Amino acid sequence: MLDQIRAFLGGLRDGNQTKADASNPDVAAVALFFHVIGADGVVDEVESEKLRELIAQEYDLTGAEMRELIEAGQQADREAVDLYQFTSILNRSLEPDAKVHFIELLWNLAYADGHRHELEDHVVWRIADLMGVSSRDRVLARQRALAAAGIADGEDAGDGD
Repeated sequence: MLDQIRAFLGGLRDGNQTKADASNPDVAAVALFFHVIGADGVVDEVESEKLRELIAQEYDLTGAEMRELIEAGQQADREAVDLYQFTSILNRSLEPDAKVHFIELLWNLAYADGHRHELEDHVVWRIADLMGVSSRDRVLARQRALAAAGIADGEDAGDGD
């Protein structure tokens, strides 16, 4: 089963779509990554580094391939009119467990700077809703990300400072 998932994910990158194609699931995912880290109006170096680290780990990319995907995702996010255009692509591409994992990645990015910001929280919540991730799975993914970032679950949203 795991081999089937790996083959499917590998096929997403090897298909007829170019890396810069906004309908490419990888580009859609990275566009959502950018949308989350930019929700509070500040993308600091810690968030940018976490984004690069996440892409390297999750997509097994480095160098020029990573830069190309990052640039395509950033451009797609800048041109986006809504989140649905990206979540619909991912809904067709990801199994339910992979969707929950994706939401956890978004939470990890949201908390990369060590602060909870209500706008970032809201964006991740909205993406999870559009992707059909249950409230329970969304909250559990958030709690795992908060623990990984060392942020207490009851803390108020930070201001990013």
